[in-house]
Amino acid sequence: MTQTRTAIMGLARRYLPILDWGRTYNREAATSDVVAAVIVTIMLIPQSLAYALLAGLPPEMGLYASILPLVAYAIFGTSRALAVGPVAVVSLMTAAAVGKIAASGSPEYITAAITLAFLSGLFLLALGVFRLGFLANFLSHPVIAGFITASGVIIATSQLKHILGVGASGQNMLEILVSLFEHLNQINAITLAIGIASTAFLFWVRKGLKPFLLKRGIKPKIADILAKAGPVGAVAVTTLGAFAFDLGEQGVKLVGAVPQGLPPLTVPSFSPDLWAELIGSAVLISIIGFVESVSVAQTLAAKKRQRIVPDQELIGLGAANIAAGISGGYPVTGGFARSVVNFDAGAETPAAGAFTAVGLAVATLALTPLLSYLPQATLAATIIVAVLSLVDFSILKRTWIYSKADFIAVAATILVTLVLGVEIGVSMGVGLSILIHLYKSSKPHVAIVGQVPGTEHFRNVLRHTVITDKTILSLRVDESLYFANARYLEDRIYDMVAKRPELKHVILMCPAINAIDMSALESLEAINERLKSYGVTFNLSEVKGPVMDRLQRVDFLGHLNGKVFLSQYRAVAELGGTLTEVAASAAAQ
Repeated sequence: MTQTRTAIMGLARRYLPILDWGRTYNREAATSDVVAAVIVTIMLIPQSLAYALLAGLPPEMGLYASILPLVAYAIFGTSRALAVGPVAVVSLMTAAAVGKIAASGSPEYITAAITLAFLSGLFLLALGVFRLGFLANFLSHPVIAGFITASGVIIATSQLKHILGVGASGQNMLEILVSLFEHLNQINAITLAIGIASTAFLFWVRKGLKPFLLKRGIKPKIADILAKAGPVGAVAVTTLGAFAFDLGEQGVKLVGAVPQGLPPLTVPSFSPDLWAELIGSAVLISIIGFVESVSVAQTLAAKKRQRIVPDQELIGLGAANIAAGISGGYPVTGGFARSVVNFDAGAETPAAGAFTAVGLAVATLALTPLLSYLPQATLAATIIVAVLSLVDFSILKRTWIYSKADFIAVAATILVTLVLGVEIGVSMGVGLSILIHLYKSSKPHVAIVGQVPGTEHFRNVLRHTVITDKTILSLRVDESLYFANARYLEDRIYDMVAKRPELKHVILMCPAINAIDMSALESLEAINERLKSYGVTFNLSEVKGPVMDRLQRVDFLGHLNGKVFLSQYRAVAELGGTLTEVAASAAAQ
């Protein structure tokens, strides 16, 4: 009975991390979490409204997506600093996915966005329960960086219509620019002034407000809070100005009436046709969101020597998205800037997110009537300033210097995302990364090695002056052997053997071979038979334990016309021959 109870409690703590950190929660941690929550709430109010605007949704949906999802993550998530909510890239992907189904702002559009959040939640939850988080590894970090950079450019460009006060549309860079050009004659001067002033002010707030306050004797903690509250200041001033001068009547587009009250309980659509249209987008949004979220969570956890559990993070994010789907929100994930603010503000536990949700709930009850006069240009400025910090074209230079293959993947991702849109862009990046990996692994590095004089070490003859024997060919393969590269290895060995008439032994060094699949095993059998017909022995050295275990399950070793040696030195010593020291250039022949 006691063992059963212990097992149940262990399982509960695994899937409900709140039971773990909640046992030691105290007043000191609560105070730190409340302070962090106040700062993040101040930051999140304008961000939530702005990102909902970016997603083509009513502004209140941004607030709704920042309440119940935060509570759900606080219960199921493992990161103590991650701040979950709407983010720019996911908002853009939501707009791209839902925009193919219904007109922006329509009831069908809203239903599709809610359903998309619910589907994303189910997918993330399934990945977490079945521990399939490794699937996110198929998105390489350079590709993610390229995708986020291109998305940032598209997002910033898409918000220019609100800065200019014109009507424009488009799902990619080309469409947006063409649409903006066609509507330039509709520019509203007052809107343009508000947009430019707000953007300039927010850029200054981001870099210059805190140093400005510190020079005037403000305490660092207070200066930091005031700097984080900069966007709220822009919202307050422009809203007051729009109300005082009745700017709505002068053509300035305002947010309009925002429903007052807590998030409503909503029911996602269960239409098979709608699910079929959204499932692909839900998968992409889920994976992109998870990769971004877990990267931020791991970075912040490392600073305090804490740890996160990626598979449980999938469950936490899945619960957050399901919560968004049943409370009038849209897809959410962990935001980088918001999480860093949460961390710097002193958040000790996920309870900080729950307290933030309380603050936003209060805002929806008390502040939403004041937002009806908020100019959309101010929210657009908030988005532009936020997303431009994500744009990093230096990734092109770094990948060009380090790896031309990675450069091709990053450049293609950026270009395709800008020209064809976010979903095609990220799909192209994933596909290209996998193809490049398969291409590189299909032609593994195969080195002829020789003995370093005076040692038992063997190194590449092209890089070192080594000792070789013309009757022995020692090869080192720096890749696991599988169906894609097995035939390549066969051809290389046959070609090398054909050029060495005095050859008696081939030794395949295996220290870098972590696995041999069935296709590769058949190739090794073919190599063994071919060399046997030539009167040349085929030998293996330094075979790893798991690989040897598999080889022993079949009759390959029984038919091997050579031996398996523990070390390359032992192999060369036993096979014997005359050793000659050669220069690298001669050894390459």
